[in-house]
Formats: sequence, C-alpha cells, structure tokens
Amino acid sequence: MVDVSTEIIINLPKEKVTEFASDPANVPNWCTHIKSVEWNNDAPLRAGVKLVFNERIMRRPHKQVYEVVEIIPGQKVIMKSQSNGMRMETTVAWQAINENTTCMTLRNRGIPVAFSKPIAPLLKLAIRKASRRNLKQLKRMLELNYRRLVVL
Repeated sequence: MVDVSTEIIINLPKEKVTEFASDPANVPNWCTHIKSVEWNNDAPLRAGVKLVFNERIMRRPHKQVYEVVEIIPGQKVIMKSQSNGMRMETTVAWQAINENTTCMTLRNRGIPVAFSKPIAPLLKLAIRKASRRNLKQLKRMLELNYRRLVVL
C-alpha cells in the first residue's frame, strides 16, 4: 500500500484557495505533469463525474481517468482511478487556520498490483516529491496573483 500525504500553508482565505484549487480546469496550472483536463464542464463537479487527466510522465503522454466519489464544497474532493496496474485514490482537502490562512492537504493512496509491488517504495518517494512540488507551485501562484490584485 502506498499512502502519501502532503500539506502546505497558503496565506489566503480558504474560500479563495478552494475556489481555484477545486476547479478541474485550473489543475494544469499547478500540477506540472498534467497538461489538460477533459470533462463535461457544463455540469457541476459532483460525485460520479469522470475527469480525464492528460499527463506527461517520464516524457510520455498518458491519460488517467478519475471518478469523483465524494465532494464537500469548500472542504474536500475525493477521486478514484484504476490504471497502470494500480488503484489510486486522491483526496484534496482544505482547512481554515484563520480567516487569512488555509492548510491544503493532498493525499494519494494506492494499492499496487503484483508487478508493481517491488517498486512501491520508489513510487511513494516519487508521489511525495511531485505532490510537494505541485503544492508549492499552487501556493506561489495563488499568493502572487492575490498580491497583484491587492496592489492594483
């Protein structure tokens, strides 16, 4: 079992963070390996919605289909996927620390199938590194954009 949880403190109100980070259209802006997301964006994000993440991993294109299994607006989104010999669950959650500070948690849990079990420790390290990088990118982007809006 691979279970990786990372978190970051973002110096913005929870509403600002969740509004941006919970919109699938924004994911390619802060997840470096995701190049685009496809879904029926006319419909609201809710349980049962399928999202196709067009990724680039190790210089190769890859499609990952996630299904939203739970969404509590402003609190968390849980998605599940099964591909590449691994079942994966991703949880994105937000908690207000105070009115201007948010803790965002990104958790990836997966069960490797037989051929990938030996690489589980390496997979865990790779997921942790990518998650930290993505959360740092989101923090930089949101805080910088918010500062620009305040200055203008």
